[in-house]
Amino acid sequence: MKRKMHLATVFAVMASGAGANPQATGAINELRLAQGLPALGYSSVLERAAQAHAADMAESGRFSHTGSDGSDLADRVSRTGYGWCAVAENIAKGQRTLAEVMAAWEASPGHRANLLSPEVTEFALIEAEGHTWVMVLGAPGC
Repeated sequence: MKRKMHLATVFAVMASGAGANPQATGAINELRLAQGLPALGYSSVLERAAQAHAADMAESGRFSHTGSDGSDLADRVSRTGYGWCAVAENIAKGQRTLAEVMAAWEASPGHRANLLSPEVTEFALIEAEGHTWVMVLGAPGC
């Protein structure tokens, strides 16, 4: 019972059932638009992939792009049924606010490249317990 209660409190989701939190959408799209890139839409399917990875990291105590079952991002996104032609993932831990995590990702060359990828058209962002952040970016089947 204790384990189920813990899992029920894992997510402070950056989205509602109707779509992304406007602050999350604005943060990523402000950066993209400043670079002449199109805005990203929110994907509830990518949200499921982000949630699954955040839950796995919280439950296993790991912090990695590799899941506890050895899965990579492509595996996790494919499990959701999302037919993709491009996917990317940013993870972070410890940042207490959306502004802090976005600043950290913008300062990291690899994470910034994911945020500014011209190949992606959608994203999802999750904040899990312990200030663990997972952003999945993608483009549906080309």
